[in-house]
Amino acid sequence: MTYYTRYAARGATALEAIGIPPGYRGVSVHAGWTSYRHFHTARHALCNAHHLRELTIVEEELQQDWAGHLKALLRHMRTAVEHPRSAGATRLERTVRDDFIARYEALLGHGLAQNPQPPPPGGPEGKRRRGRRKQSPVRNLLDRLWTYEHEVLLFLDDFAVPFDNNQAERDLRMVKMQQKVSGTFCSDAGAEAFCRIRSVCSTWRKQGRSVLAALTHAFAGHPLSLHIRS
Repeated sequence: MTYYTRYAARGATALEAIGIPPGYRGVSVHAGWTSYRHFHTARHALCNAHHLRELTIVEEELQQDWAGHLKALLRHMRTAVEHPRSAGATRLERTVRDDFIARYEALLGHGLAQNPQPPPPGGPEGKRRRGRRKQSPVRNLLDRLWTYEHEVLLFLDDFAVPFDNNQAERDLRMVKMQQKVSGTFCSDAGAEAFCRIRSVCSTWRKQGRSVLAALTHAFAGHPLSLHIRS
């Protein structure tokens, strides 16, 4: 299903108001936005399409080979999952999985060695200042890949978890286009109507049902029921 709604702000407050994340008990696949971490009933998985893009920048602009090797490894993992999943399996063989994990951690080790943690911030006369150390984007990426390794690689252990959240990105594209390019929204009522109509159309397409039939029944006063899939 697809559900759109509007809210005056972003962040955890908006997600709380929407009402779905607080009680969601499935797997939430996202880009690591901190606001999602406020909700603990769901399991979390990180989108690897985002990681591939970040690793490409490190490989091509900073000329760090480990990033290219890790990018190739993630793609190899995705391919390795596709065949057994299509054959009805739910997880990889233990030896195959363990080999992937070992190679993943070894490459992160190379990356961490090339991008050491910066020294603590210094003050006058060498005194240490309080606060977080300012890290490079590469170091932040490495820390995320290491700290949340289980979430990055959850698709290896649970074949129901996708490699990325590209479906959600596609679902959001037209909404962001309307918001930023097509003149935004002239009123709250118009924004609410847009969200409802797009929710129905997107959901119907995902379920292989006729969008025209759904809209026809809605305008006739007999809206069709959605098929909610677990």
